[in-house]
Amino acid sequence: MEKKWYVVHTYSGYENKVKANLEKRVESMEMQDKIFSVLVPMEEETETKAGKKKTSLKKVFPGYVLVEMLMSDDSWYVVRNTPGVTGFVGSGTKPIPLEEGEVRHIMKKMGVEEPKIKVDFVVGQHIKVISGPFADFSGVIEEINADKQRLKVLVSMFGRETPMDLEFTQVEKL
Repeated sequence: MEKKWYVVHTYSGYENKVKANLEKRVESMEMQDKIFSVLVPMEEETETKAGKKKTSLKKVFPGYVLVEMLMSDDSWYVVRNTPGVTGFVGSGTKPIPLEEGEVRHIMKKMGVEEPKIKVDFVVGQHIKVISGPFADFSGVIEEINADKQRLKVLVSMFGRETPMDLEFTQVEKL
């Protein structure tokens, strides 16, 4: 299970209050290992009034708060029952996480630098596939795409080298 960003619907105008309430609940209910970040997306807006420039922060998504968490019954319960939260955005009762591209776009809009991804692999390194249909196969790293957290690995299959596109989380060093 990996942490993902979820969108939480709140009463309009209560976004900052929900953020504060949720952060207090995470601490008091010791959920720091399941709920990591609470974010009210804001962007700077500059307007000119009476010949003077005024810069202010404006909510990007009024009525919504972003929560980075590991989705489980107890983390869902903590967020869902925070005062001011009306529910998760998703289909029916199942919250749907944001896509990585959506999160990057929101962070960029807020002026937050994307976190630099630490790459622990090198080209030519021997690895073992630990998950997916090719688990237990071993291979050699041919390419590394840090932005997408993917590797191109040459795996020996049926007597010949076969290139595979794998996620960082699907392999381990040998």
